[in-house]
Amino acid sequence: MMLEELFHDLLKIAPADERAKELAKRRWNSVAKPIGSLGILEEDIIKIAGITGRAFPVHVGKSALAVMCADHGVVEEGVTQTSQDVTRIVAENFTKNQTSVTIMCQVAGTDVFPVDIGMVGETPKEETLKPFVLLNRKTACGSKNLVREAAMERRDCESAVLSGIRLAGDLKAMGYEIIATGEMGIGNTTPSSALTAILTKSKAETVTGRGAGLSDEGLLKKKRAVSLAVERVLETYPQWESCRWGEEDLPEETLTLLSELGGFDIAGMTGLFLGAAVHRIPVVIDGYISSVAAFLAVCICGRVRDFILASHVSSEPAGRMVMDMMGLHGPLDCGMHLGEGSGAVAFLPLLKMGADVYEKMSTFEDIQVESYVDYEAERSKGE
Repeated sequence: MMLEELFHDLLKIAPADERAKELAKRRWNSVAKPIGSLGILEEDIIKIAGITGRAFPVHVGKSALAVMCADHGVVEEGVTQTSQDVTRIVAENFTKNQTSVTIMCQVAGTDVFPVDIGMVGETPKEETLKPFVLLNRKTACGSKNLVREAAMERRDCESAVLSGIRLAGDLKAMGYEIIATGEMGIGNTTPSSALTAILTKSKAETVTGRGAGLSDEGLLKKKRAVSLAVERVLETYPQWESCRWGEEDLPEETLTLLSELGGFDIAGMTGLFLGAAVHRIPVVIDGYISSVAAFLAVCICGRVRDFILASHVSSEPAGRMVMDMMGLHGPLDCGMHLGEGSGAVAFLPLLKMGADVYEKMSTFEDIQVESYVDYEAERSKGE
């Protein structure tokens, strides 16, 4: 029944509104500045018009950050610098405005929704859905060691994905106009690297980085863990080596892959990206782990790509690789690898600036100046 509900949600995902995008493109070209001079910001405003079906105004207003928090059994392999209990400490600090991203959210005017999607230990049930309260959407108390066995039971994985879809709908109903994605889970770059190795058909050594700052010895342990995990699943699913990940819809295969090598935070974020598409609300990728979840959502349903905005390029080795697989380019390149949604939140004020220029700036007609010619569009017509 759970899988049927998930697939039923996917059927609701309609393509972006191409007419609204075309009108938004015309609006940009009429604004009294050089054509395309705001680069990715212009592209993102056009994309938001296609998501909402409204070319003017394209308002980037009330924003929410959903931070998926979960523990990972793979920490048993010595792949992290800190102990697993740091996940809960940081998750609870979200509720006290004592983390990097919550302070950044105050500047950006963004509400924070920390979510226990799979932490070890008990979390009280929240009475109401509101910012800075740790939401209890727990599926299980942490994932298993993906080096030795599937990280999640398939049913639990589906439940976490569905939780993310529902949360996107809840946030839309509360009036939020854009969702930023974040995560907190000690050890979660290890499953992300294992997933990336399969999805991009790359070697484990190539896609595995130091995460939160591993020593050389720790990095070797991490690379070995990722390599062993990838070998384990490919022995069971050799057909995955020929899958066209991201080029065709592969919902069954992707959910199985996610259950084998993912984690509850990654599954919840995958659901957030799917849910944003279901409920037609822009959703922003944070860093490496978030980009992996976004790509998994695209592998489940390719139409999700139309609803995703990139924020920055993570300094993790495979950060840019996963973005390239989706044809996305992060406008910020700050060498960040913090997680928590920090890159996505840093991007939101920039996006709001772009929206204000789009809505408020005079047109060439207003100031009685001859408009620029879009020679790139002219060349495209001639080809």
